[in-house]
Amino acid sequence: MRCRPELAPGNASVDATQRLAQAAASLIEDGIATGNGLAHIAGQLKVSDRHLRRVFEAQFGVAPIAFAQTQRLLLAKRLLTDTAMPATEIAFASGFQSLRRFNALFKQRYRLSPSDLRKTTSPGTKRDTFTFELAYRPPLQWAHLTGFLSARSIALVEGVEKNAYRRTMRITDGGVQHSGWIEVRHHKIKPVLSVCVAATLGKVLPQVLARVKRVFDLSCQPAEIVAALGPWAQSQAGLRLPGAFDGFELAVRAVLGQQITVRAATTLAGRFAGAFGEVVATPDPALQRLFPSAQVIAARSIDDIARLGIIAARARTIRALAQAVASGQLILEPSAKVDETLAALKAIPGIGEWTAQYIAMRALAWPDAFPHTDYGVMKAMGETNPKRVLAKAEAWRPWRAYAVMHLWHSLE
Repeated sequence: MRCRPELAPGNASVDATQRLAQAAASLIEDGIATGNGLAHIAGQLKVSDRHLRRVFEAQFGVAPIAFAQTQRLLLAKRLLTDTAMPATEIAFASGFQSLRRFNALFKQRYRLSPSDLRKTTSPGTKRDTFTFELAYRPPLQWAHLTGFLSARSIALVEGVEKNAYRRTMRITDGGVQHSGWIEVRHHKIKPVLSVCVAATLGKVLPQVLARVKRVFDLSCQPAEIVAALGPWAQSQAGLRLPGAFDGFELAVRAVLGQQITVRAATTLAGRFAGAFGEVVATPDPALQRLFPSAQVIAARSIDDIARLGIIAARARTIRALAQAVASGQLILEPSAKVDETLAALKAIPGIGEWTAQYIAMRALAWPDAFPHTDYGVMKAMGETNPKRVLAKAEAWRPWRAYAVMHLWHSLE
């Protein structure tokens, strides 16, 4: 349990101390802690080192340093057995600062050297891709999850075909940009997702896998959620809360979706990616662009954005959003403090309660987010008064975001 926090009880709790511990674990898994230590993580979360250590140990039973070391060793072990990457590359990709330190810790933990374990690697492992299996607690409504992502997929950036989700992605680590593509499939027998990752993302594999876990909500505990929501959710146990590969991308998509249909917003998002996105090489001709970064859009004029058929007011909102993210004033990651982030989002002209809550649902992975003014939510609840919607939803805390997914699904 301590080595696999995504399978530990209470992962999605909104309790303040548990959320802090989970945010720290997420930063470690994302690779932010590599080479920076506990002080850096505490700074990101705006708490003291001592408080973070105390909360983390209470939640996981181990110190943050031990947790990080275990995560690195587990990833290295997987890379040794599942890929043909050289041991030196594996050591650095797993977050170790030297090959010597990697060899010593690996032998201490597993009682054999990396080269001894490498002998068990299957012959003929491809060098252009890596494949991993990520576990989840069943049930998982895969068709619904991929259907949700497919309806909102951004042309040239992502897509769903034959039950496989594919997309391009960019991860910046230590000032260096790594880009490539991934494919995620549902295993036909085992409760795992099979993830294929381009070799160009090999040096940032911890971050890639952490984002896959986030987007497909692999930490979800279906039984706990259904018990909280009530019998009406039982028939669709296993509905997940889709996360975001990139917070800025999700926020732009949310702004584009204001007061228009999902299909219309998806069309605009595709134009946006085609106009401003960087070209990337993939084996899929349908995937040609990386979604534009906040820095790129912050440097564009409102007219540049509006020229794509986006009304001027939303173009201004998108540029203001990009400027806030590019400057570091706004962080759209699960580690961000929810209340502060919601306030910062709503301070941007053009972002109201619905948009802020939707971003919190998916980019911040906040399980209690609740866009109570959403038309679909009100329709499914048989209400026309947002205040009554909020009052009824109190019974669903702290899982209101999952209630939203169930309510939307009931209208399909």
